[in-house]
Amino acid sequence: MEYYIGAFKNYANFNGRARRKEYWMFVLFNVIATVVIGVIAGIIRFPLLSTIYALAVLCPSLAVLFRRLHDIGKSGVWILICFIPLVGSIWLLVLLCKDSEPGANQYGENPKGM
Repeated sequence: MEYYIGAFKNYANFNGRARRKEYWMFVLFNVIATVVIGVIAGIIRFPLLSTIYALAVLCPSLAVLFRRLHDIGKSGVWILICFIPLVGSIWLLVLLCKDSEPGANQYGENPKGM
């Protein structure tokens, strides 16, 4: 849960690096929250609740995604690779699953402390 809250604390920080664990734990808690909010929105018949949540997590999601790309030595612009049909999304997924670059890179020190 600390990774999910940490992403909201760094919601406007597009600099630095985010470990694989930080990114994927944020994604996991985000998916769980989306499902719970979707169920609640269905029960109270207020579908706009899901849209409000999606807009609330948009900036933190992009920030942690950019920092994850920085961790593997790529610029945040690599997010645009997902606009290539089918192959782009798979390629981005593979990039997000890669291990951190050892040592420091142009985006900062390795968050693993290696």
